Amino acid sequence: MMTRRLLQLFTGLAMYGISLAMFIRAGLGLDPWDVFHQGVAGKTGLSIGAVVVIVSFLVLLLWIPLRQWPGFGTLCNAVLVGVFADIGLALIPEFAHLGGQIGMLGGAVLLNGIASACYIGARFGPGARDGLMTGLARRTGWSVRTSRTGIEIVVLAAGWLLGGSVGVGTVVYALAIGPLVQVLLPWFAVPEAARPPAPGSGADQAVPAGSGWHVGQK
Repeated sequence: MMTRRLLQLFTGLAMYGISLAMFIRAGLGLDPWDVFHQGVAGKTGLSIGAVVVIVSFLVLLLWIPLRQWPGFGTLCNAVLVGVFADIGLALIPEFAHLGGQIGMLGGAVLLNGIASACYIGARFGPGARDGLMTGLARRTGWSVRTSRTGIEIVVLAAGWLLGGSVGVGTVVYALAIGPLVQVLLPWFAVPEAARPPAPGSGADQAVPAGSGWHVGQK
């Protein structure tokens, strides 16, 4: 299980970074956080991957007052997505015609959905931005939807003012990514290992001998 979880985590984060590069090369608009990343990159001269990494760690600082703690996957996410975004931008060409842009956008949304299901299903902790959303909801009593919407409106507006790309791709991502991850997640969710019954609980006698059941099987 651990080998599968690690493989899913690193593969998912690599695909997520590549999908970000595909969104940028499509040139039809980015998701709210990446509109912000692109805007900051344009103003500072840093690569978008470097901005993703820096913003990830700045967001993690906001976890402190929320009493939210990062997992192993959170830290990997903070570093690797930006690294692979820059690798993707170095390898993927820009498209000058609309057909290629639309195809690249569709591929980016699909790859992003698969990547999200992979790293979420690996169960190593949320990304910095998702953790901010859930931590804010827990501390304020707001719904997760309200927390996410509020955060994304703020970063989208800031990114647009900084010159980030807002367009049809922004809308497509907002409408498609949730349903897509919901469909894909059961395929990638790593089941938690079953715990052995507590001694004397009687649960160990509840399974008939010879049934073929063993700890870890679901």
